[in-house]
Amino acid sequence: MKYFTKEWYDEMQVSGFLAFPETEEEWEKNLAWRREEGIDAGEIQRRDLAEKKEDLLKFLPESFHPYIYDGTINSTYPTPELREMTAKWEADYEARVDALLDDYSRHYESIKDSLPAGVVQLTEKSLHDCVIKSIDRGAEDELIFLIDCSGGFHYFKDIRVTFTGVKEATIPENLTDAVWLYNEIYLNGSDFELHVLFDRPMTEMTLVCRDVHIEEME
Repeated sequence: MKYFTKEWYDEMQVSGFLAFPETEEEWEKNLAWRREEGIDAGEIQRRDLAEKKEDLLKFLPESFHPYIYDGTINSTYPTPELREMTAKWEADYEARVDALLDDYSRHYESIKDSLPAGVVQLTEKSLHDCVIKSIDRGAEDELIFLIDCSGGFHYFKDIRVTFTGVKEATIPENLTDAVWLYNEIYLNGSDFELHVLFDRPMTEMTLVCRDVHIEEME
């Protein structure tokens, strides 16, 4: 994948990690609520930091590293210095994301008229957050995906996605229950090339096909 890569997604999670409460009062209210519910806020903070530590150190400037190493990046209300550094990093990050999205949008619009109608539907009715239920081979050059879209943004039911004229297929094992995150489309001669980034597990798939048909299940 060129645009919506695992690294791009990992940096997005770092941005989410840096979403601090606007006021110290909000911070304290959240801690008080957790105490009332019997939730160990400190344990959750340590666990969250441990899960994201590698990516925080990878994507954030060295000025953030002391806060990461001593745990204060998420265990105390952020200092003015940390908030200022975060605001600057977030502004740069958002500008880079906007540029990437604009670049992909221009790419897609440049090839849209050459794509089969099913591919346009696959792209414009996003499968983000939909779940793979099964993958089966139909005819010799067909792949059939049954996808649960109840948690997605379109369809809101199961759909059957049939790829035809499959020339190449790089499909990881154990995609059952994987979550469809992002996809990108390219032309490949007279065919189209689909790249998909999945979560649970975080992995990528590539298909080169002639066409795709999407059927809503009853």
